[in-house]
Amino acid sequence: MTDAATPRRRGRPSRTETAAAPATRDRILDAAREEFSERGYEKTSVRGIAKAAGVDSALVHHYFGTKEQVFEAAIEGAFAPALAAPTAVEDGPLDTVGERLTRFLLGIWENPTTRTPLLAIVRSAVNNETAAAVFRRLVAAQLLRRIAGRLDLPDAELRAELAAAQLVGVAMLRYVIKVEPLASVDVERIVERVAPVVQGHLTAP
Repeated sequence: MTDAATPRRRGRPSRTETAAAPATRDRILDAAREEFSERGYEKTSVRGIAKAAGVDSALVHHYFGTKEQVFEAAIEGAFAPALAAPTAVEDGPLDTVGERLTRFLLGIWENPTTRTPLLAIVRSAVNNETAAAVFRRLVAAQLLRRIAGRLDLPDAELRAELAAAQLVGVAMLRYVIKVEPLASVDVERIVERVAPVVQGHLTAP
């Protein structure tokens, strides 16, 4: 780990830095999430991430590569709780899958610890096509296709995408744009209203 009080060398990491790689990587990712959350994708730079992490920018490039790759690594970690959603689809009867999925994903948004990095992801994806492409790859490959694979119904991918669109729309209005009264209403009322729609997308003939 590089001592922030001493000058840092450019180029490849030292043996000490290599030995401390896991901690250094984690610190860079934490700093990246903070920077992307506060500044968005376009205004965040590798140099800024490095400064926030207390390392040389060469280390960021060494461990992750480009800014796009740093963003992908950062959001993959932040998005990890949502990747358990396919299990919510599988664990229980198909006729209540809409409620389980709705409750599970809104629960992630309701938790401040998991909501903050999700906000960074969504804001960056909305404002920048590069960030949006990274987000699409992650969502399509690791979430929607896995949900579709567990439905075992015709048009499973389309069903999963429509259900996701419903839930993402609610999340955008409630947590990002904060439209009232949706932003303040009890989450149980949202689940009550939205779950049947999600259920229809997933299982209706």
